[in-house]
Amino acid sequence: MTDFTRRAILGRFAAVGATAAAASALAAACQDKLSVGGAVTTDNKVKPATAATKAANAGVSNALPFNDRGDFEDAQRNLIARPETLTIKDADGKVVWELESYQKFIGDDKPAPDTVNPSLWRNAQLCMNYGLFKVVDRVYQVRGYDLSNITFIQGDTGWIVFDTLISPETARAALDLANQHLGERPIVAVVHSHSHTDHYGGVRGIISQGDVDAGKVKVIAPANFVEDVVDENVIAGNAMSRRAVYMYGALLPRDAQGGVNAGLGQTISTGKPTLVIPTDIISTTGTKLTVDGVEMVFQMTPGTEAPTEMNTFFPQFKAMWMAENTTNTMHNLLTLRGAQVRNPLIWAAFIDETIRLYGPQTEVKFQSHHWPMWGNAKIIDYFKRQRDLYKYTHDQSVRLMNHGYIGSEIAEEIALPPELNEFWPNRGYYGTLRHNSRAVYQRYMGWYDSNPSDLNDLPPADAAAKYLEYMGGEDAVLRKAKGDFDAGNYRWAAMVLKHVVFANPDSVDGKNLLADCYEQLGYQAESGPWRSEYLQGAAELRNGVPDIAATDTASPDTIRAMPPEKLFDYLAVRLNGPKAAGKKIILNMKFTDLKSEYGLTVENAVLNYAAEPVPGADANLTLTKTTLDDIELKNLTLDEAIATNRITIDGNRGAFDEFMGLLDTFPFWFNIVTP
Repeated sequence: MTDFTRRAILGRFAAVGATAAAASALAAACQDKLSVGGAVTTDNKVKPATAATKAANAGVSNALPFNDRGDFEDAQRNLIARPETLTIKDADGKVVWELESYQKFIGDDKPAPDTVNPSLWRNAQLCMNYGLFKVVDRVYQVRGYDLSNITFIQGDTGWIVFDTLISPETARAALDLANQHLGERPIVAVVHSHSHTDHYGGVRGIISQGDVDAGKVKVIAPANFVEDVVDENVIAGNAMSRRAVYMYGALLPRDAQGGVNAGLGQTISTGKPTLVIPTDIISTTGTKLTVDGVEMVFQMTPGTEAPTEMNTFFPQFKAMWMAENTTNTMHNLLTLRGAQVRNPLIWAAFIDETIRLYGPQTEVKFQSHHWPMWGNAKIIDYFKRQRDLYKYTHDQSVRLMNHGYIGSEIAEEIALPPELNEFWPNRGYYGTLRHNSRAVYQRYMGWYDSNPSDLNDLPPADAAAKYLEYMGGEDAVLRKAKGDFDAGNYRWAAMVLKHVVFANPDSVDGKNLLADCYEQLGYQAESGPWRSEYLQGAAELRNGVPDIAATDTASPDTIRAMPPEKLFDYLAVRLNGPKAAGKKIILNMKFTDLKSEYGLTVENAVLNYAAEPVPGADANLTLTKTTLDDIELKNLTLDEAIATNRITIDGNRGAFDEFMGLLDTFPFWFNIVTP
């Protein structure tokens, strides 16, 4: 396994709204062909596209307007400069970003391989247009230096930077490219459009905390920015990060049978994200701010692509910055890694508001992913079709729901009309109509489909054993599944073979045949995340769950930005309820730097807290928030903190030790495709 792959695995996936993961070679030892009872023989090697997959991908080529090259013209327009190859390293010489592995097999002149959906291939070709571009006079973007774009607005004396990529190293390299070709300028302001890591994580690569504290640099963000950054990284961060390995294909090789494109860009960089607390908060649509001679008018769009997000209009440039509310793909209403369901009705309404408030004056629109668009009529048509994409998905999913369809049935039934379906920016490179429609159902109806058989269904492993018993045993299922595989019925074969694997995790042929099904489904997927989900699943079935050290999902800056209440919420979900049953522990914590005290109580197997001490506590701890952060970040042990008087404990230290012993440490590499 390469170092780049390892760093990708250890990266923080959870908060990337468009989170993608770096892909590199997965070291896999091929096994000899094995058989189960003579039923069918398969192996664990990567396979080529089958005839059924070739036919499915050919159908895509015939169905969509591939002769429309307008996006390629826009993606290549106004290129100022780019290096011939792009590899970015950190201070230790480790690669955090590179495009060379993609350049070896993706090119504008290369047709889609049999193992890649032609529409996804087209998106990968477009996303490979990297370098420094002019949007309009005084507005520039560096694209292809990370999953997202970084934008440089030329003020009277310096740069105003919109969104700072994921890693400090990639942000710095992008700034160096801009300064090299446009003239060096100081940064006077940074604007974060929303709370996903690919839009703020690189900030310390281009500005210093000292300059922020001295008032030399403004950091501008929407209301609740820091709160949402913390919320998306901590409480469910471990599970989301593990699932994100699937969503972004973290261990896939970069080739035509592996990682090709992540939908919003090629992949993500693997540096350590940073965070600077904003100096200026925007909370109201219509708020105007002039920085260094550049007037900005902000449009608040909470509850769209992120819990807090904002667009920005530049009157003097007639330019509309759309953050991530419109990109050149259908976005996610529910990410495959897991998140709260986004509201397509609100999303459509805010795009409609953009049309009404700023549409008449807009001559160019640009955003934090993909390439810009020029021309008012073309932009308005684009806005309307993006708006109606989300509105149609909502309205028709709810219509079918009210006819009695459940989520899986809605996903099978719903289809976009041609005027939306054949519009390239609406294609499902990131979100898909199938899983977005199910997200709408989930938003209104929840997990239960009202069929009593599903109210208290058996967990997967228990159900699998009974399914195999009813189906005549593992050998019989494998023979029938192989027949369906040969017939190209991969969706059904995958559903059946999941039961083989969950009933018998040692079934080599079951796992390998299921991997073969996943592989073909991945080759056919138009969505980058769908392709990654299938191919990553296939890799783990063939080679096992990785055994590599993993880190916490939150970066050091995120931990330090957490107020004590957020930390206590996190400790509460780590409390092992069965182990805590029957125990009562009361602890008080006094933070000398925050001048605040908290009382924590474990009772009824639940951790509660309040912003005041509890009389008669078992132990009273005095410390600083910084000390607690260092312990959480494993920079300091509890014993070291006590020995150096960074923590003092009055009372029963054993009560504190007992409390710490009740907290779970979450395993990162939990099983997904096996029980």
